[in-house]
Amino acid sequence: MFDLLSRSWWSLVVRGIFALIFGILAFAWPGLTLVTLVILFGAYAFVDGIFAVFGAIGGWGERDDHWLLLLEGLLGVGIGIITFVAPGVTAVGLLLYIVAWSLATGVLEIVAAIRLRKEIKGEWWLILSGIASILFAILLMAFPAAGALGLLWLIAIYAVVFGVILIALGLKLRGLRSQPKPARA
Repeated sequence: MFDLLSRSWWSLVVRGIFALIFGILAFAWPGLTLVTLVILFGAYAFVDGIFAVFGAIGGWGERDDHWLLLLEGLLGVGIGIITFVAPGVTAVGLLLYIVAWSLATGVLEIVAAIRLRKEIKGEWWLILSGIASILFAILLMAFPAAGALGLLWLIAIYAVVFGVILIALGLKLRGLRSQPKPARA
């Protein structure tokens, strides 16, 4: 998995940049309508999923744990498509889409980080992104009646934090790819 992630470090950075852009746009335009929020979220989830799928496919034959990244990517693509097909979704429906996506992404990232622990040190960036995803889902479930603006601020904060963590992880992996691979225990 280290080889796959270190070779596609750039896709983590790109995913992080898209998350940052999404978060900044959500902060800059707090008066967005719910439909616009749905479309922005759908575009983000779809693009994030595409990059994750390409990252997984890029190292398909090298490892047996590529399915984690592929599953995360397919989930993002699926949630993105759902939001495009049904843009008039209610705030509760959007909340459920986002909660499901965020929980699944967080769990898959933590599982990937645990597997990555066997190959490198410093995998905590991926664990942090998984924890951030799960905490985001819990906050959304705890305050479902916060309204569209409250939801927008939560999404923006999450996107910025998630983006920074993914960029840091990608840059860390970029630095590690030229170092000799650690011996397996």
